[in-house]
Amino acid sequence: MQGITRRAWLGSVAAGAATTALGTPRRARGETPARRPPNIIFILADDLGYGDLGCYGQERIRTPRLDAMASEGMRFTDAYAGSTVCAPSRCALMTGLHTGHCTVRGNKLVPLLPDDVTVAEVLRDAGYTTALIGKWGLGEPETTGVPNRQGFDYFFGYLNQRHAHNYYPDYLWRNEERVPIEGNVQSEKDGVAAQCAQYSHDLFTEDALRFTDAQGDKPFFLYLAYTIPHANNERGHAEGNGMETPSDAPYSDEAWPQPQKNHAAMITRLDRDVGRVLDRVRERGLAEDTLVFFSSDNGPHKEAGAAPNFFRSSGPVRGIKRDLYDGGIRVPFIVWGPSAVPAGATSDHVCAFWDFLPTAAELAGTTAPPGLDGVSFAPTLLDAADRQRRHEFLYWEFHEGGFNQAVRIDHWKIVRPGTKAPIEVYDVASDIGETRDLAADQPGLVRRAEALFRDQRTDSAEWPVPQR
Repeated sequence: MQGITRRAWLGSVAAGAATTALGTPRRARGETPARRPPNIIFILADDLGYGDLGCYGQERIRTPRLDAMASEGMRFTDAYAGSTVCAPSRCALMTGLHTGHCTVRGNKLVPLLPDDVTVAEVLRDAGYTTALIGKWGLGEPETTGVPNRQGFDYFFGYLNQRHAHNYYPDYLWRNEERVPIEGNVQSEKDGVAAQCAQYSHDLFTEDALRFTDAQGDKPFFLYLAYTIPHANNERGHAEGNGMETPSDAPYSDEAWPQPQKNHAAMITRLDRDVGRVLDRVRERGLAEDTLVFFSSDNGPHKEAGAAPNFFRSSGPVRGIKRDLYDGGIRVPFIVWGPSAVPAGATSDHVCAFWDFLPTAAELAGTTAPPGLDGVSFAPTLLDAADRQRRHEFLYWEFHEGGFNQAVRIDHWKIVRPGTKAPIEVYDVASDIGETRDLAADQPGLVRRAEALFRDQRTDSAEWPVPQR
């Protein structure tokens, strides 16, 4: 589907679609008013592993608020990020397209284009106020990709991914204006602060609470894209510990290496602040009208002092960030909504970031653009699994250090870990750690994967396929 077709679609659905969030028909003139669409909050962690939360098996890092969010909502066991690194994963989340079709397929500075349609545009055209607070990574200043040109009414945070490494920046962006952060002073070393006064994660939390407080009766979409627990790579190069945090509490007395104390403290800080957002939703009486999503953009990193094996951050799955084994792309995924999502539910529905746009559209009672790769999982959230459409497959490609591809088909995971590498086949239902390659026993799956690897991508000048 050409982008311009999706762009033309936007104007055709401004009046909304047939249903609201919970399946209630929209009212005709003179009928009883329908329940309004829900507020939608999507909280995204950065490099948080599948095994980094207590509700996913973590035993050393304390995450009581996210564990409670899972017990009060729905925890997904087979949810996948858009990619194994930041920018393409976020592009898939925003556009409903997988990395064979979306504009941004890697971490180089390629912006979203005018013809890209984001979830923010879809929801804004459905009557939502839209905000992004945190890390963007899909467009530099003055490009077509900046958030205010991609459907967000309000933006506060980092545009550039490398800038987002620094938790004590001397400036951030508010909409398209560069605003100084008082007390933070940069050293001569790129990305390293000489004076550390205001921690960006804390600024994002406070801004998210203010935004929530400022909303009236109109539904809102808040994309709260935290940078925890990503490393400050530049500080790590300079000091050996890039896990940048104001305090290593509550782990100060642990007999752990300092980077691991800091890493755990970052995740517990993230946990605390997710809880603060949920508390504010409750305090404002919005809990019955709000759905909150939580996930991570990819698997855990091994950068600037971090050691994912120390905490078993990948849990039972294989690999870390930059792998297309499940450790790089299978992520924690929790959805909370007291009026709609059944409490204490666990779902093995197989979904991916490109499903969020059609899901949000269905919840909002509007129509998603045509030609998406995503499938709405709203029926699963609303306890109507008998209506849930399922993917025939999920597809990923990755362009760093060569060209890798992967697909998931039902309970099968098929990986080509390099242009000239043989295809590997794993049964992730019985072998979640992808330890037993069954390719020799599954020639039909190998042939099907070869066809998908060939057909599930459009040519891109920015993301060419190396010669085999």
